[in-house]
Amino acid sequence: MQVAVAHEQWRSRWGFVMAAAGSAIGLGNIWRFPYLAGENGGAAFVLVYVVAVALIGLPLMLNELVLGRKGGRDVVGSLRQLAPGTFWHWTGFLCILCSFVVLSYYSVVAGWALAYAVVSALGLHVDFATFAATPGPVIASFAAFLGFTVAIVQAGVTGGIERWSRRLMPLLGVLMLVVLIRSLTLSGAESGIRYYLQPDFGKVDGQVLLKAVGQVLFSLGVGWGLLVTYAAYLDRSHPLPQSALWVAVLDTAVALLAGLMIFPAVFAFGRDPAGGPTLTFQTLPDVFARMPGGAAVGTLFFLLLVVAALTSTIAMLEVPVAWLVQEKRWSRCWAASVVGAAAFVMGIPSALSMGGARFWSELQFGGQRGLMDILDQVFGTGLLLLISLLFSLFTGWWWTPSAAAAEAAVGSPRFLEGAWGRWRVKVWGIFLRWVCPGAILIILGEWVKMMIL
Repeated sequence: MQVAVAHEQWRSRWGFVMAAAGSAIGLGNIWRFPYLAGENGGAAFVLVYVVAVALIGLPLMLNELVLGRKGGRDVVGSLRQLAPGTFWHWTGFLCILCSFVVLSYYSVVAGWALAYAVVSALGLHVDFATFAATPGPVIASFAAFLGFTVAIVQAGVTGGIERWSRRLMPLLGVLMLVVLIRSLTLSGAESGIRYYLQPDFGKVDGQVLLKAVGQVLFSLGVGWGLLVTYAAYLDRSHPLPQSALWVAVLDTAVALLAGLMIFPAVFAFGRDPAGGPTLTFQTLPDVFARMPGGAAVGTLFFLLLVVAALTSTIAMLEVPVAWLVQEKRWSRCWAASVVGAAAFVMGIPSALSMGGARFWSELQFGGQRGLMDILDQVFGTGLLLLISLLFSLFTGWWWTPSAAAAEAAVGSPRFLEGAWGRWRVKVWGIFLRWVCPGAILIILGEWVKMMIL
């Protein structure tokens, strides 16, 4: 279905920041970050994560914002605009593939959260293994959540994405604050705080580095094409460096607070912090059930997960939708519907991979068991690393850091002013050309070894 397309724009600067932060803040912060920290030494992982945000995440984030606003189109069109006649636009297709695949299984996890919010509100207790192995409720909650996402994206950039981001992000903050206060006031919470905040550097190895850097890219939205796509809807007066800093700070703060919200409760009730991906859905419901007022706290917590997931899946869906709308001239409503339906079909095997179907549950590859874990390792880590490497090399060696800095300074002239400006641009260029590619290549090497061995 082809239509004439008018280029959309954000209504306000704060609306963009909320949407961009929302694209970054999601289950990666509240579901994935705590269980990875629990599996990889607690505070040691947290410290590596924070350093990786500053040294790798922030430079790459600003780079993607600059590419998006300068290109002014979807992720494929922007790269084609900046490097016509080259192969670089294929990086954009990798972004579309990554966003689509992760959307398919990420929405399954978000569906779990939606189902658990309902169960908690009804005062019921459901064993996670039993729930995950029951196809009907799992697929129904997956479909309901994905339907919410499609409806918001169909409404457009300002009427859907920006409007809902401005509502959902403050709600996210309020819900986190309520659950955090309740967790910190539990008897025995001090052990969880120490585990989370006192690092044991002996636990830092290649695996911890791989997990931490992979989580930075997953959490900040780097490598997906989300930031490139969102930045294309900005006007030329928007200060990109300030926005990148705001998004990085908000995203990191939510991840750190999520750990502070979960580990005190886990330790207060003597549960294992290294509970893995099911920490949120298996361990925490047991904790809530034993906590005074646990039904209300559990409902708020899982509602928090739903809100966080929704702000991210909106952005994941927008990446392929923007390409279909701008490059193929599809209507937004039709593009969102088709991509959403395809993601649902793609996600059914993942929905069945936690016991719902033996084949998908017992599938093994690269040391991972179950289709969802395999997809998360291949696309949610490996492909994100590759795309981030390509974006860094594109600006560092093809488009040049000086051209990127000139675009970043539009709307933020102080970025280039004086000795500090020259120093800032030089350092950014060093990171894009050498530091980020070098770090990503090392982590990619660790990822390849893990997948092979």
